[in-house]
Amino acid sequence: MSGSAQDTRFLLQNLMEHMTDNIYFKDRESCFIMVNQSFARWAGICKEEVIGKTDFDLFASAHAQQAYDDEQRIIATGQPIIGVEEKETWEDGRITWVSSTKMPLKDEDGNIIGTFGVSRDITDHKEAELRAAYYAEQVSKIKDEMEEDVRMAAELQKTFFPRTYPVYPANVSEEESTFDFQHYYNPSGGVSGDFCTIYQLSENEVGIFLCDVMGHGVRAALVTALICALVEETALVETDPGTFLGRMNTMLLPILRQEDIFLYATACYMLLDMKTGKLRFANAGHPVPLHFQALEKKAAWLMDDPGLRGPALAIAEGMAFQTLERDIAVGDSVVMYTDGLYEVMGADDEELGEEKLLATASRLFGDRLRDAFPVLVEEIRSQSAAGAFDDDICMVGFRRRKA
Repeated sequence: MSGSAQDTRFLLQNLMEHMTDNIYFKDRESCFIMVNQSFARWAGICKEEVIGKTDFDLFASAHAQQAYDDEQRIIATGQPIIGVEEKETWEDGRITWVSSTKMPLKDEDGNIIGTFGVSRDITDHKEAELRAAYYAEQVSKIKDEMEEDVRMAAELQKTFFPRTYPVYPANVSEEESTFDFQHYYNPSGGVSGDFCTIYQLSENEVGIFLCDVMGHGVRAALVTALICALVEETALVETDPGTFLGRMNTMLLPILRQEDIFLYATACYMLLDMKTGKLRFANAGHPVPLHFQALEKKAAWLMDDPGLRGPALAIAEGMAFQTLERDIAVGDSVVMYTDGLYEVMGADDEELGEEKLLATASRLFGDRLRDAFPVLVEEIRSQSAAGAFDDDICMVGFRRRKA
């Protein structure tokens, strides 16, 4: 053998022996005829002991059969297999992963006399990938379960809202009633912190409550469930709106104001006498209700002094809430709403605000609330730069049809 050939063989042998990838050669029967040191270490036996063996001597039968079939196909077709991931199951049950390339082994005349291959251990990488896939699947399952829980919570939350409305006189239809009641609810997510309810407390008296819990999502929605229960209980014993809100504040404060919790709610509560049109109301840090005045043909604030809106609920102990009175004339409407209705950014990068809300509402004073609510929402949406609301929206109100 010439010196050049010897040098080439020496270099190739050194390359083969020092590569960390597993290199092997097989004859036409898929018996090993040569392996490098990395392959021997991988198999856990000496190089000399590998020679003459097949994959059936090293691996579980299923993997060995797959490898044999692949190699016989290469011998028959001359087509290599490049860069495939293989799961290797050893006789002792151990599982490893390799990235393999298998080629036809040819003699000097180009005849296929076996196969050779190079495989790289990717067990750590593959196990990490499988763990990531497993965790992703588990996270997806948890996410799906949480979304299903939120969907169910949203359906349950809808039951808190009015399904029917009070009528006066008794036993007439809603269309024949002296007062027309309506509400509108549009959560920004699955559940929300907005809540309204209407209670017929007696033949002619109705309690109307609207609140907005700080924040969004499940936490705020849980508080609305609590408030819903407290309102139902308190409305039966407190006939003065200011006293009603004071009692709500007393009950909510120890629940919402704890060391690791800071929550509060704004609210407005009204008592309407459907026989006389007398309205008594009190406010706890909530936006001032709108008063659609039929005689003046305009919308105005129900409270002349916004400073009378009082503190929010669950801020401090012993808060007092003032009860105010108004006479509601025939054709008049009163609407309570949450701040999501006007806290939208306009094209000028400024918040729409309450004054623009009042101006927009003034154009709708003559409409039935059933029609006015969605129109008002769409008009405000059209004025927002994003064309959408970022917060929950809830409106509740009434219109006096006749004396």
